[in-house]
Formats: sequence, structure tokens, C-alpha cells
Amino acid sequence: MKRSMNRVWAFAVTLVMVMSLALTGCGKKADPAGSVTETTGDGTQAKGSNDTEEVVKPEKITMMVDGTLVTKENGRDAFEAKWKELTGIDLEIIQPDHDAYYDVVGQTFASGEWPDVILLGSTYYAGYAAEGVLWDMTQAWENSELKASGRIKDISLVEGLKVNGSLYGIAPARGNGCVTYVKKAWLDKMGLSVPTNYAEYIAMLDAFITGDPDGNGVNGDTYGVSAAGIIGSESPYINYLPEFYQDAYPSFYQDDSGVWVDGFTEPSMVSALERLKEVYQKGYIDKETLTNGTSDCRDKFYEDKFGVFTYWAGTWATNLKTNLEKNGLDGELIPLEPLKEVGSYLERQAPSWCITSKCENPEGVFKYFFETMLDGGEVQKLWTYGVEGTHWSTKAEEVVGGTYSEGQFHMLESLEVPGTQYTKNHIDPMLSIGSFTAFEDPGVGSIAPEAKASQELFNAHSKLAVLVPSSDVMSQYNGDLTTLKNEIIANVVVDDMSIEDEMKRFEAEGAQWSEAICDALNGQ
Repeated sequence: MKRSMNRVWAFAVTLVMVMSLALTGCGKKADPAGSVTETTGDGTQAKGSNDTEEVVKPEKITMMVDGTLVTKENGRDAFEAKWKELTGIDLEIIQPDHDAYYDVVGQTFASGEWPDVILLGSTYYAGYAAEGVLWDMTQAWENSELKASGRIKDISLVEGLKVNGSLYGIAPARGNGCVTYVKKAWLDKMGLSVPTNYAEYIAMLDAFITGDPDGNGVNGDTYGVSAAGIIGSESPYINYLPEFYQDAYPSFYQDDSGVWVDGFTEPSMVSALERLKEVYQKGYIDKETLTNGTSDCRDKFYEDKFGVFTYWAGTWATNLKTNLEKNGLDGELIPLEPLKEVGSYLERQAPSWCITSKCENPEGVFKYFFETMLDGGEVQKLWTYGVEGTHWSTKAEEVVGGTYSEGQFHMLESLEVPGTQYTKNHIDPMLSIGSFTAFEDPGVGSIAPEAKASQELFNAHSKLAVLVPSSDVMSQYNGDLTTLKNEIIANVVVDDMSIEDEMKRFEAEGAQWSEAICDALNGQ
């Protein structure tokens, strides 16, 4: 066991280093057999006659989660109490500081004191699954009432989380992704229509950098597009500049024949570098893009310095609109359908809830934690909106300048950030993979129209980014390989170096790492 724990600790440290390098009450529930289980106030249960196997109800579940669940400051105690009221189970919540979350995760696994369930991002999910840290829930899922219920809107969103055919976690919400927003006022000022292909998109950018789209009387003092990096720091990497990458993908994926390949080595990547180099050298892209953070881009967008911003769908459409208007600017944004050459936006793999392999009653945890989270009723509402009276209300009242009538569902003022309203708890209602079936989604009427429009556009025109299985070879080489790729992209695009010479450098310095990783992936 000591040797196994040392291996997990070594993996945790390696994974963090790799990521760092890349970043430079009574209720009714159906059981798995389809019968109904009555849960009484004392936590006991009466089994239906169709049950073929007893699932023991846990007395307590420990969970580790990041800041995507309401925090202590934002009424977490109320959430915990309500969850126990609805399920009859004690819930112990371990919630490290959001920014230090994965450092604490690694330390926790190394300590040997593991929680029953844990939330893991896609890289960590695949890595810990490969290390045997996570319980294989494939059969529990296949035989579950949840899968059979019809409440899951798209089963492929769960199936896509399988690692080498086995399921180790479930994400209750889609991972979401970015759409390209264009300032309508800039299009109108320049007399342009919404671009549908790359040629039209380039013509729009050209007009934005040579004309006076911001209406300040000066031609040529604006630029077309900005982004937080020429390449993203995590999967799906190209989501902030999709119009220039198009069909290129700078990391590992499975081709149409099911073979793992490194997209950086393909001709499509050379074409992407040619496009990026051209538009950067012409000034279409913000010259500070290489070092921008997302907040830098947002500030410049609000200051009307550029007109095209590829950013998150959904709630962020409202945030962008509101902040533009706070600066006295027109806040109307047009979310673009993917250009013809792009085809689809990429959706990131969502963080997944997993059961650790040390959990003493994984079947019970799956039934009473995972299946209730998406029960289509009160528990799902709790995970989505929080607790009545703490996070939401239907009382007649005024909240942060908004007036609500009796019976009208609305979110309450944030306990941690006064002057703002909550928008959700852990599950974003626009991204949830599960439908409400016990009643209509109570918050559906509170979603801003621009947020709904951008989210629906993204959902209709996106595909899920590939989940890459982890391996010892991946852990050993991918950090250095990613650093090399990022250097080459920066050298070509920003420093105007030769694409041919830089790709020769990749062959000399990185091809062996790339091939080793592909061999390992294809050998699994």
C-alpha cells in the first residue's frame, strides 16, 4: 500500500507540474432496478418488490469540491442542511480555496485520507482514473435509474467521459465553451453584414483597423480582435481564436479511423500558423495578445479598443453587455455562428464528480449522491439554485434594484458580494445535462435573453473536445512538449520567424516525445 500511495503522490506532483508548464424530509426515488424506494425521515428505506440487489444507504458522504459550489461565505451551511433534509444523509463538505484546489487534491490523495466523492477537471480526471484512484462506475451507470429515466438530455455527454471504455465520473453540466461576439454598433458604423466565412471575417477585421468603427473621429486607432494568448493554456486550446485555427488542433486527438495523432504535426497546423502570422503582422490582432489575461481582454473590450471577442457563451453575454453599457457604449453584441471554415465551436470537457476507490460503499454513494443530483426535482433544484430564503425566493420584494411580484422566482443578493445577485449554485441551469421532470425549471424565466441566445447558439454549433487518457509517458513528456509547441507558435506569429525552420525545430526537439505519447495512447 505504501508503494501505491507513493505512486499516487508522485503522479499528483507530476500532474501539477505539467499543468503549471502548460499555463506559463420524505421523498421518492427510483432505484437502479426501476422500483420505487420510500425514504423516510429516519433515513430507513422500504425496498420495492422489483429490487434484485440491496443498495445500502450511506449514513454519511464526504465530498471535496472547489469554488463552483456555494462557499461558506455564500450560505454553504444552508445548502448542506437542506441536502440532509432531502436525502436523510449527513454531507461533509471539504472545500479548499478555489485557486489552490488541485494542490490540496494532490496532498489529500498523498495523505491516504480520501473523500468519498471528489470533483475533478478533465486532465486530473483522466490521470487519476489511470492511477486507480477512482472507482469504475460503468456498471452502476449502465444499470441506473438515471440512465433509464430519460432525464439526461444527451447520453453522449456522459458516454464521452469514458476512459478506455470505462466511466469514472459524471459531469452534471456541460463544459460550455466560447462563441465569437461582434459589436453590432461597429458593424453598423462600417456598413457591414455579419460574416459567414473567413474572407468576410477578414474583410470585417480590415475595416475595423483602418476605419473609425468606434466613432471617435480617428481612423486606424482600433484593432479587430484580441485574445488571452495565441494558444490557450488548457484544452481545447484554440477556443479563443477559432477563426484562425479552423480545422487545426495543436494537441492529441483521435482521427476518423480511431488512431491517436498529434495535431501539431499535421499540415492543417502549418496552415493555421500561416493565417495567425499574417493577421498578427498586419495588425488585425491585438499586439499584446501573447501576454494578455482574460481580464485584460475584457477591460480593452469595455474601453472600445477592439470589436471582436471570442468568449464564453451564456451568462458572459450578459456580463459583456452590462459592462459595455456601464461605460456608456452600445451593449448589443452579435454571437456569430461558426464560420464555414470553422464548422463547430469546441466545448471543453466539464469537471466530473467521481467516487474514490477507497469509498466503502460506492454503490450507495452513486445512488444517493449522483442519482439525486439529477433527480429532476428538489435535489436537482438545490444543486442548481441553492436554498430558498438564502439564495433564491418567490416573495414580493426588491433585490438589487429589481422588483419582483409574489410568486415570481428570483435570485437573492449575494452574501459575499453585496450589490450583485446570485445566478446559480453548482449546476448552471443553461448547461445542465438533466431535465427537470417533477416541475418546470423554476429559474427559466430569469435568464437574460442575450445569455439564452448565445448559449443556444453554442449548444447547437459545438462539439465536445476530446478527452485524452493519461499515461506515464504523457506525464513524463507532455509538459516539455507543450512548452516547445507554445514557443514555436509565439516565434512564428509574434516574432515573424520562418514556419519551415520552426517546424524543423519541432522535428529535432519534440518529435520523439510526440511519437512516444501517440504510441502509448494507441497501445492502451
